[in-house]
Formats: sequence, C-alpha cells, structure tokens
Amino acid sequence: ALVSGGVIIGTMFTGMFKWVHQFNIRSQSIRIKGLRSGAFNGYRIAQISDMHLGSWADSGSLQQAVDDVMSLNPDMIVFTGDLVNYRTEEALRFKEILRQLKAKDGVFAILGNHDYGDYVNWASRKEKQENLTALYNFYNDIGWKLLRNEHVIIEKESEKLALIGVENWSQNTRFPRYGNIIKASKGIGNVDGKILLSHDPSHWKAIVTEKHRDIDVMLAGHTHGFQFGIEIPGIKWSPAQYLYEQWAGMYVNNDTEQQLYVNRGIGSIGYPGRIGILPEITLLTVNA
Repeated sequence: ALVSGGVIIGTMFTGMFKWVHQFNIRSQSIRIKGLRSGAFNGYRIAQISDMHLGSWADSGSLQQAVDDVMSLNPDMIVFTGDLVNYRTEEALRFKEILRQLKAKDGVFAILGNHDYGDYVNWASRKEKQENLTALYNFYNDIGWKLLRNEHVIIEKESEKLALIGVENWSQNTRFPRYGNIIKASKGIGNVDGKILLSHDPSHWKAIVTEKHRDIDVMLAGHTHGFQFGIEIPGIKWSPAQYLYEQWAGMYVNNDTEQQLYVNRGIGSIGYPGRIGILPEITLLTVNA
C-alpha cells in the first residue's frame, strides 16, 4: 500500500510540475471541399484553447507556449475560449506575452463558459458586466479579434473562407447558452468554405451537423481531455468520454462530411496538472 501510494503521489507531482507545461504540438489536416482553386492549399491555422490564466504560477511557461505557436509560422491563430478561470484580472499580468502572438491574417478568439464571470458571486450585475467589459478591452489591447456571434472573411485570389465565431453554447443546460450561429452568419454571402469556432464540442452534434451542414469544420476545446487519461497507439481513454461523445482530436460525420477538432487545452483548472493528456497546440493545415 505504501508503494502504490508513493507511485500515485509521485505521478500527481510529476503531472503538476512537469507534464502540465509539456506542450504537445499536434498536426492535423482539415478538408474544405469548396476551396477548389488551390489558393488555400496548405493554409496553416494554429489553434490553442483553454488557457485558464488564473492557474499559471509563472510567465515563463506561457512564454514557451507562445514561442511554440509562433515557431509554426501560422497564417492564422485561433483561440477557442476560457482565457480565465473566474475574473478578467487573472489575465492582466500576461498581457505583454500574449501580445506577441501574431499571424498574417490575424489572431481570433471566442469566449468560453469561464470567461463570462458566471462562477463568481458578484456584488451587483453592474460589477459582473464591468468584468466582462474589461475582458473585451483586454482582447483589444493584445490585438486579438474577439468574435462574439460574428464572422470575418479571408480572401485569397478569387476564393473566400469564412471564419465564424460564436459565444458559448452547450448541450448541457447548466451552462448558459449565449451562442447563435444564425446571428454570427448574418450577411455572410457566398463563400467557398466555413470554419466555426465554438468552445463546447457538444454544439457540433446537437446543432451544427443537424442544422448547419454548410459548416465544413468546427474547432472546439472545453474538455481538456479531463487532464487525465491514456493516449498511446491503439488506446485512447479518458473519463472525459463519459461526459462528452467528442472529447479530443478529430471527428468526422460520415453523412455530412463535416469535421470537428477538439483541442485538449493548454492550461488547467481544478487539479493543477496533467497526467497522460498533455497540453496541446494544434497546427491545422487546409487541404494538405
């Protein structure tokens, strides 16, 4: 019992002091069949998610993560929500580091369930709104475009790729539903491909594959892969799979050919570590 207890404690400590910031760069191709001319072939999108900045003890590890992202030379960087744990003030000391993230076509972000301040007992509604306004201002200060049920269009030669960003939406009704794909897509016009940023992967099967079959790819986060599991050739297991049907990596709907990629997150919450599910930086390449 002493030996097994020692192994458990040792593993927990290794997860907290080593694996929690052992960033794993994963490469994944995504297919957008409407982009036929080849103008977007090889287009590089770096995805990060779930920073949870209130959990970072030092800035050195975050600097390493930023350096890792920039080393990929992405055309675009996307962040799929949960910048903070509870309050915007958690992010302020990291402003200069996050400002270093830049890409040719921009850095885009959406809100996750932790970003709204819904888990804090605020003194007033005004105080809660001020916290959220401070988050909007923070994104503006670091040069990231926050997509709040809106879209941008990237044009190359004669082709157009829409990036649609929605606020948080979950199939689980304990999370408030702020996301609205219809509102976010308004006025989008004729485009050749659509990528949706939506924090919670349950949005994909509940809404996207049912009602929005024109969306080629959805990028999500939220699950963290439970920060615990086994991922080795032939085995992919985590307690996350009992909560989310799509919880890490690539998923394809065979009927609609739509794709979902769930990033395992770069930060942590609750247990301040990672065991078996490393923090992730994803390089997504279009039609590679």
